[in-house]
Amino acid sequence: MTHTPDISALLPYWKPAPQGYKHVVSVSLGSGKRDAREETELLGQKFVLERIGTDGDMQKARQILLALDGKVDAFGLGGTDLYIVAGERRYMFGQIAQMVRGVTQTPVLDGSGLKHTLEREAIAQVEPLVHWRGCKTLVVSSVDRFGMAEALAEAGADVLYGDIVFGLNVNVPIRSLGALRRMAHIILPVVTKLPFQWFYPTGEKQDRSVQGVGTKYYDWAEVIAGDTLYVKRYAPKDLSGKTILTQTITQADRIWAQQHNLKRLITTTPRIGERNFATNVMEAMFVAYKGVKSALTEQEYRELIRAMGFKPQVTDF
Repeated sequence: MTHTPDISALLPYWKPAPQGYKHVVSVSLGSGKRDAREETELLGQKFVLERIGTDGDMQKARQILLALDGKVDAFGLGGTDLYIVAGERRYMFGQIAQMVRGVTQTPVLDGSGLKHTLEREAIAQVEPLVHWRGCKTLVVSSVDRFGMAEALAEAGADVLYGDIVFGLNVNVPIRSLGALRRMAHIILPVVTKLPFQWFYPTGEKQDRSVQGVGTKYYDWAEVIAGDTLYVKRYAPKDLSGKTILTQTITQADRIWAQQHNLKRLITTTPRIGERNFATNVMEAMFVAYKGVKSALTEQEYRELIRAMGFKPQVTDF
């Protein structure tokens, strides 16, 4: 029998959403410094969108999930992935599956479903601005956003996939979608059985800058695409003339972009309040809006994206 922790002991400040609101809570392995709680309304439904960071503490994240199970409308998983989707195949992180085990009443979304629709749509929507054909584009990590990786290749961009370069600090850039698929199908069955922290920084590690073998590829690229924290982690001090294509952005991230002389910042998710929430939050919001207990189909996501008028947000500096 699974023990249900007391939410008041874990998070004394936490409070439920007001009556009539749907409550989405993203439980993240990232830093608590990026926490947020915002209210919004979409298609006549009011929402509270909340992000709770656990500074890499997987046990605390599990306790929060169990404590809020059945008390909120949908969970997002931040700073981690439950699934990685590569082409037609889906791979589950065993360690993360254990973290959410026993959460049975509230659906848990990690953003992987929405990445294949929202981020694909974003590539097409910014085409008049970026002109993808021949554009030198660095995707720092592709296996956690395969839809974006495929869409960039289909748009004719000159793409360098940095999964091995940045994930393993080995100077082996991947230059074709076919090679990326082969690599994914070989290593993902192994990687998803290993500790998640080996491949993705959690907690305070997310704020540390690392200069490795891949930093030189930032100089080559016109556009750097991928997870915000991953992009920032390996970035050089000067990004003059560069565009970053990402999703989760806080006010501190905008200041960072200005300090690094960024030309343009494009986010695939809309700004709500002081930040652009991650795809896991948006996916959880869509599922909560529908009132269902599992992920939606790609067609359902596309219909909601268009009905809600979601478009990439572009900031020129």
